[in-house]
Amino acid sequence: MVVAMTEPMTYARYLALDDLLACQHPRSDCDDEMLFIVIHQTKELWLKQMIRELHLALEQVRADRLVPAYKAMARVSRIQAVMTLSWDVLATMTPSDYSRFRDVLGPSSGFQSDQFRTVEYLLGLKDPRFLAYQDDRPEARAAMEAALAAPSLWDEAIAAAARAGLPIPAEVLERDVTQPYAPHAAVEEAFLAVYRDPERHWDLYQLAEKLIDLDDAMATWRHKHVLTVERIIGGKRGTGGTAGAAYLHSTLSKRAFPELWSLRTSL
Repeated sequence: MVVAMTEPMTYARYLALDDLLACQHPRSDCDDEMLFIVIHQTKELWLKQMIRELHLALEQVRADRLVPAYKAMARVSRIQAVMTLSWDVLATMTPSDYSRFRDVLGPSSGFQSDQFRTVEYLLGLKDPRFLAYQDDRPEARAAMEAALAAPSLWDEAIAAAARAGLPIPAEVLERDVTQPYAPHAAVEEAFLAVYRDPERHWDLYQLAEKLIDLDDAMATWRHKHVLTVERIIGGKRGTGGTAGAAYLHSTLSKRAFPELWSLRTSL
């Protein structure tokens, strides 16, 4: 529904710029804190768009509309690339710069980002432990719980492969989707058949490559995150009680679509 307006539309009014530009509230007089806030707020805006696109892709794959789903997934991987580049901007802040205002962050940490965890859940990286960080934000927790309880993009891709006639075991199709996904030999064999005869399974083949793009972009984002953290705080513990770079290093091997990586060895 289009809402009638008594005033003509302007750029600032359309984008709610007055509200948007009033959302930065540095707690120190350090210039670098504003950069820190803007970088992280921008990431949250991009995560909001990623979640929207992933929901669209999920709906399309579930409906066997694989070709239209490519656009949403391609858009997500491009957003991931932009987010990765933003670490270079943050890296212009030196360790001395950061140390001047780090204490004002208190226990807050990007580790607590509900939207980032929602993206992980939508991709298939399920871990219910992160729900606890949203106990004071019911709507954010509800969005995470919905993503945790629903089939992930990888679950839907596997189901689409089964509907296309590939032999996917019932134990995979009927698994508890709230639990972390465990690689399955039969799933690897099914997608190996797709890669060995891409002309016959062209839609699934292209879907698989779009999924690999997402995983690749996420891995690149994680790697650049680690480098940026090490550059700015070295091996110190992170805010919010995390292990800092040590924790981030432990996430580098995460893959949302593991069989799409392992099957390459057999081609």
